[in-house]
Amino acid sequence: MDRYTVLLVDDEEDVIQVIMKKLNWEELGFSVAGYACNGVKALELVEEYQPDVVVTDIKMPYMDGMELSHRIKAEFPLTKILIFTGFDEFEYAREAVHLEVEEYILKPVNSMELTKVFRQLKCKLDQEISEKQNVEILRKYYMESLPLRQANFYSMLMEGRICENEIPRYLSECQLSFQGPFFCCLVVHTSMNQLPKDMDPLLLSASIQKQAEERLGERWSAKVFPYLGNTVLLTQLKNENEITELTDECDRFCKYIRHIIGAVVTVGIGKVCAGIPELSQSYAGAREAVSYRVIYGSSRAINMKEIVPQETGNAVFTNDAELSGLFKMIRLGSQEDIINAVEKYLHHASLHERSLQQYHIDIMELASALYRFSVKNEIVVEEFPGDMRKLYGSLLDMDSEVLKKWLIDLSFSFRRELDNARNRSTKSFVSRAQEYVYNNYGDEGLSLDGVCHMLGVSNSYFSTAFKKKTGSSFIGYLTDYRMDQASRLLIETNEKSYIIAQKVGYTDPNYFSYVFKRRFGVSPNRYRTEHTESEA
Repeated sequence: MDRYTVLLVDDEEDVIQVIMKKLNWEELGFSVAGYACNGVKALELVEEYQPDVVVTDIKMPYMDGMELSHRIKAEFPLTKILIFTGFDEFEYAREAVHLEVEEYILKPVNSMELTKVFRQLKCKLDQEISEKQNVEILRKYYMESLPLRQANFYSMLMEGRICENEIPRYLSECQLSFQGPFFCCLVVHTSMNQLPKDMDPLLLSASIQKQAEERLGERWSAKVFPYLGNTVLLTQLKNENEITELTDECDRFCKYIRHIIGAVVTVGIGKVCAGIPELSQSYAGAREAVSYRVIYGSSRAINMKEIVPQETGNAVFTNDAELSGLFKMIRLGSQEDIINAVEKYLHHASLHERSLQQYHIDIMELASALYRFSVKNEIVVEEFPGDMRKLYGSLLDMDSEVLKKWLIDLSFSFRRELDNARNRSTKSFVSRAQEYVYNNYGDEGLSLDGVCHMLGVSNSYFSTAFKKKTGSSFIGYLTDYRMDQASRLLIETNEKSYIIAQKVGYTDPNYFSYVFKRRFGVSPNRYRTEHTESEA
């Protein structure tokens, strides 16, 4: 990495400006991503920029440096922290050794001392990055892949070729333990079109597998192995509700790989199952979820249940792989892709070359597969009457060109209905979230986690969908709505500012004033005076 990013935090902006000017950041290998005057704002910037280093004062309003450091280490453990401290705070700061703070720097800040600290920190960061990208270490990771016996077991398990009564014997022979009681399959797909510079694909795959073992394997008791060009994780959950937490953690993992290694990975998440034999179905769902990256984007986790709840079951509707390909294009492809899939299916089936009896069977299988697809996806179309015999008769009377046109038009109709259903689903929970804000904005504990728990979706998926529909993050939307209500109360009532602050969800009147001024440019009292005078 050429340059590391730094976030400066001090309630005295003059101190920040001095530090920014005193150091030759570019020569040291750093750049200042931003600065904040309090811990609350700093935490927002850490979430946005994910800096490599945070330099913070201890005494600050709203959230002090020690609490900020605790939060950063809990949520972004790789971020390095430097603490500014006055002489009278030094011993207090040193007691917090469990924070793993890189350095404690006494005020006033000495540019020579600070330069020395950042040079040492640059060496440490370079070493950590080097260890992750070192070719010899990656080669070692690759050579330490799973033994052949375990690899064979995992392959058979993913393909559904192991009978349930044989599983205990395989687990014993392979010395594997699956405690459960719930399981979920993850597929980690690495883009080969966006490789880091001078990185060998095989070594990159081995590195990502190793990172998956370290960051996801232990927390979720996962079995990690390569399969069909991807990394697969068989995770174990204590209850089904943990799937939202797992989704969010996978989303952070994708961003971590992009930041540290420079690779683009997508994690597909299959359905939660209660038995080891069902993992083959979970794997099929996870692979299908990865294919949705063309719609939802790469470098993120995609939970099949969240994006298409009705499709989390078995995705294979017919034994004909070409017809399965058509269904996939209906979900993901363009109109041109759908037309090509129809033509490919009809050519592969060669219906006109079969015997009359076989032709009738093929038409019945086609209609049945289309009908099952519509029912499973809750699609209502006039082409499927109550009496399926009428549809069979109608299809048998069509020549090849008419049948082709009918199948293309029906596929287009399916695609429109799926798009509408997907939009309705997203709009529904976004509207529910907005309604929840309307009814609970005065609750100081209202948070993104709470809303996602109420809706039963992961933070990553909800945040993406909410911003796409509203143009704002959920926290930004909540803050704006609270400020709008506060401004209305300031004009329409004579209640004191601290009472209004409590009514809109702020227990700290000083922080309420800070947020209000950031929104409207003036303090609450000034806002009331200006608007009541103008009305008079």
